[in-house]
Amino acid sequence: MDEIFSNILDVRDAGMAVLMVEQNAQQALQRAHRAYILETGNVVKEAKASDLLNDPAVREAYLGTGAHS
Repeated sequence: MDEIFSNILDVRDAGMAVLMVEQNAQQALQRAHRAYILETGNVVKEAKASDLLNDPAVREAYLGTGAHS
């Protein structure tokens, strides 16, 4: 997984846009510029990835690192 993410970053850093669909939200948000959260095929939240990574509601619902963890 680390090698795949490294390769994706290399492509992105070379100036190409990358659309990543990833179940590991923590890893994806740490590497993305912008992110969209989908539930049953609908966008329920979109923002800069760093904002979503630090959003308490997102952390609780999708990252397992919220207030109750």
